[in-house]
Amino acid sequence: MPEVLKAPLVVEFPFTRSLGPVQSAFLTGLREQTVLGVKAADGKVLVPPVEYDPVTAAEIRDLVEVESTGTVTTWAWNHEPRRGQPLTTPFAWVLVRLDGADTALLHALDAPGPDAVHTGMRVRVRWAAERTGAITDIACFEPSDAEGAEAAAAEPAAYDGQFDEPVTGIVAAARLDYVYSPGRAQTAYINALADRRTVGERCPSCHKVYVPPRGACPTCGVATTDRVEVGPAGTVTTFCIVNVKAKNLDIELPYVYAHIALDGADLALHGRIAGIPYDQVRMGLRVEPVWTEGGRYPDHYRPTGEPDADYDTYKELV
Repeated sequence: MPEVLKAPLVVEFPFTRSLGPVQSAFLTGLREQTVLGVKAADGKVLVPPVEYDPVTAAEIRDLVEVESTGTVTTWAWNHEPRRGQPLTTPFAWVLVRLDGADTALLHALDAPGPDAVHTGMRVRVRWAAERTGAITDIACFEPSDAEGAEAAAAEPAAYDGQFDEPVTGIVAAARLDYVYSPGRAQTAYINALADRRTVGERCPSCHKVYVPPRGACPTCGVATTDRVEVGPAGTVTTFCIVNVKAKNLDIELPYVYAHIALDGADLALHGRIAGIPYDQVRMGLRVEPVWTEGGRYPDHYRPTGEPDADYDTYKELV
């Protein structure tokens, strides 16, 4: 049994979203050191605010101002902060019910150690020195001098949500670091590609050949271990014409990506079609892979020159 492959991977992109009136007021309020919530139909104050009542699903717009002090409802200690987290030294993740609110806000608590944190402790907001209208305008929470004090009983004050230069959108950096292992079946598939071969696996029950293999038949739910070499030629089952340039992809527009059913396979894989004008690509076109020096996967597929495949031969793979 060859060693199963694994490799570190990073998925990273800027996530951009627009804000409605409630979220806009909430984030703009943080910029101005004001914490806002919304009052639901049952009278509960929700912080962070939402735009629709979680009980009735009705639209809610009744903004109220709550205090910047509150009570820890639960917590977990973070021994090793990761890149991009609120603090660079060990801290506690806490849910804090701000005074005047009925729900809790998730954020970081700056504390000397886990022994200094407990459910029910009183905390207050530590504002960031520079604020832009984001949740990071709350740098973190810190223990309050009024340890043991009861939450403020005053009714939260209504707030009109009007600010100069309100925040209307945010861009958040999303990043996921992980180690990926393709498993036994796809390890064999990837190793075969290094030899410019395409290998799938056949289901012992329905006898379908899956490429790339998944280790189990998605139809029958049984393990697949019988390896089958397919292709190299195949048939275009369906396709799309790409007119939007992708970052770091040096391919002249327009170009075609297609689902290709390799000969002997019962599952179509995708690949780029080249060597033919984009407007001449069609269903049933017979294609073959083109490899680049050192490439571990076909760079693209080109026409073989054979007659088009009859629709009945690939209609189940469209």
